[in-house]
Amino acid sequence: MKNRLKVLRAERDWSQQDLAERLEVSRQSVNAIETGKYDPSLPLAFRIADLFGMAIEEIFLRETAD
Repeated sequence: MKNRLKVLRAERDWSQQDLAERLEVSRQSVNAIETGKYDPSLPLAFRIADLFGMAIEEIFLRETAD
């Protein structure tokens, strides 16, 4: 699943560690989500959306098979 997490984090001048601490996850988890190697659980996706004040669909983008 594609996402805008890295861009949103950069706009706030947060490091991966800063975001990880705010979400109460590891920095490695943030990295894996940003690079698309890991899709967050629904509760974590909601925490991410709440933190950025956005809807989940604005952060996580469904990949379509063309």
